[in-house]
Amino acid sequence: MWLFNDPPRKQLQERYNFDATDAWLEHVQKSSVRFNSGGSGSFVSEDGLILSNHHVGADTLQKVSTKESDYLKLGFYARTLAEEIKAPDLELNVLISIEDVTARVNAAVKPSASDEEAFKARRSVMAEIEKESKDKTGLRSDVVTLYQGGKYHLYRFKRYTDVRVVFAPEQQIAFYGGDPDNFEYPRYDLDVCFFRAYEDGKPAKIQHYLKWSEAGTKDGDLVFVSGHPGRTSRLLAMSELEYTRDYRLPKTMERLNRLEVLLMSYSGRSQENARRAKDELFGVQNSRKANVGRLAGLLDPAVMAKKAADEKKLREGAASRDEFKDVVGAWDRIAAAQKLIAENARAYNLLEGGAAFHSELFGIAHTLLRAADERPKPNGERLREFVESSRDSLELGLFSDKPIYDDLEELLLSDSLTYFVAEMGASHELVQKVLAGKSPRARATELVKGTKVKDVSFRKKLYEGGKSAVDGANDPMIALARLIDSDARAARKIIENQGEAKQQAHAAIAKARFAVVGTSTYPDATFTLRLAFGTVKSYEESGKQIPPHTIFSGLYERAKEQENRPPFDLPKIWLDRKSKLDLKTPFNFVSTADIIGGNSGSPVIDRKGEFVGIIFDGNIQSLVLDFIYTDDQARAVSVDSRGIIEALRKVYRTDKLVAELTKRR
Repeated sequence: MWLFNDPPRKQLQERYNFDATDAWLEHVQKSSVRFNSGGSGSFVSEDGLILSNHHVGADTLQKVSTKESDYLKLGFYARTLAEEIKAPDLELNVLISIEDVTARVNAAVKPSASDEEAFKARRSVMAEIEKESKDKTGLRSDVVTLYQGGKYHLYRFKRYTDVRVVFAPEQQIAFYGGDPDNFEYPRYDLDVCFFRAYEDGKPAKIQHYLKWSEAGTKDGDLVFVSGHPGRTSRLLAMSELEYTRDYRLPKTMERLNRLEVLLMSYSGRSQENARRAKDELFGVQNSRKANVGRLAGLLDPAVMAKKAADEKKLREGAASRDEFKDVVGAWDRIAAAQKLIAENARAYNLLEGGAAFHSELFGIAHTLLRAADERPKPNGERLREFVESSRDSLELGLFSDKPIYDDLEELLLSDSLTYFVAEMGASHELVQKVLAGKSPRARATELVKGTKVKDVSFRKKLYEGGKSAVDGANDPMIALARLIDSDARAARKIIENQGEAKQQAHAAIAKARFAVVGTSTYPDATFTLRLAFGTVKSYEESGKQIPPHTIFSGLYERAKEQENRPPFDLPKIWLDRKSKLDLKTPFNFVSTADIIGGNSGSPVIDRKGEFVGIIFDGNIQSLVLDFIYTDDQARAVSVDSRGIIEALRKVYRTDKLVAELTKRR
């Protein structure tokens, strides 16, 4: 997961005789797209056409669907520009430049500062840098923390907020095999969704886009992945990994299991319920399975032994050099901070993290309340999400007219309030204040039915009116947000201050690591653009050799062996047009490229910089990549460029879309 401003040129030249030129890197960088909904994509035509995964686009497909037009279930194709559907709150980012601002950020923190003072100073200078950059360039500007505080880089992005849906297949073929086949291989998924970026009401004119490879890949080919991995934990200290293993992941899985049962029950009551909850249920199931794999990795003694050995080696290396003797205590400082975080994690997760108030409406109310408190403050003193450089993105989400369903809101809020009671105890003072003498179900119903924040014009009125308007709103959901806000802020303050203590310790460790190990390493993922590379390669599992490619005939064989029962049933159009397909066409393939959540939708690129596939998953062995990289069995799973074109031409007959993709310029 290499930085584009520090690419692995030497490794690529030595291993593959590939020269990663500045021009090649710039072209790939500016062809790559980040989705604010969580995922990646790429420009694939000069007219603003973007390709990502269906499951990345599902959030938008859900929002633009209705009871009569369920685009998640039925799919969608705009035959003309006029038919393309505008996404209500989708923001796309394209990385334009990176600047190292480490010295300026670190200079703002006095050596004698307490953790709280250091955190405030760092927050202030980061906000200052971002605002200066945005005012000067007009670009979204984010200071990104790398190496857990070892470096700080300023990323500048071009934003696209007029984004429209062009094509999506049925979810049944995009996520073929459903939860049973998720994180498995072989796979047979057409996990694609096309969008178009617009500027000034017209399709955006794009200089850097990926030309389509109709040749695809073959076994042994060098491939690259340019995407936005969300988060990895490879540089964490052992105390942090142990906390993740013993508390964070088990608590996360407990909550996900609870939500999955709740949403499955709700979905089973009617087709409309199933439509309303479909995207959220998919996200819950996907997260649950991913976290099972992550926990399994940390429960593997070999993984933890390797991590412990690496830490021991680094500690000994630092201790052996006079200039780094003071670094040895950094691991102890991290452990002490992690202990305090563990002691306050429950309150933080429930109140600030929102586990006690799982509700779109509560989230809107809390944002309005905090915006009224934060916006009058000097920019550098605000909570990070309210700084001036983030204002456009905040308002895009806050004023979205996406559908919100009262019955689903009541269900989720009722369950999360019940969870709050279970975690804190019914006699807890704050629990009693929150419930106001009612049961969780009755309280949730009262809040959802009584709030006016569903009305976008009401939100705008309060947001623009500031504190006096919010305080005078007499809205029950805002009143609830106000009731818990001081406790939520207190929990957040503790976590942020201890995070600052860890960050300073990690920064010291990073300096030692650079000296002992060298600088030819990459930082943990931060949902910013990274370049990965690997080869198309088979692997062995349970004594069997798993070939790198699947073909269309395997899809029909999979359906037959499962007697076409859900989730292995095929859409009718795929049955009707089977005879039109070349069943030997490659459909999905695997590679050793290093990916993680957030890479979904990332383009897979060949030596020429052409599009040969799109990442949509990893196999079950890849889930340990959160903590340690291995290519023994771990594989990234992609849709092949040849399979996409074959399906578009012969199943969906989207000739205009195919022509746009395959046009050579």
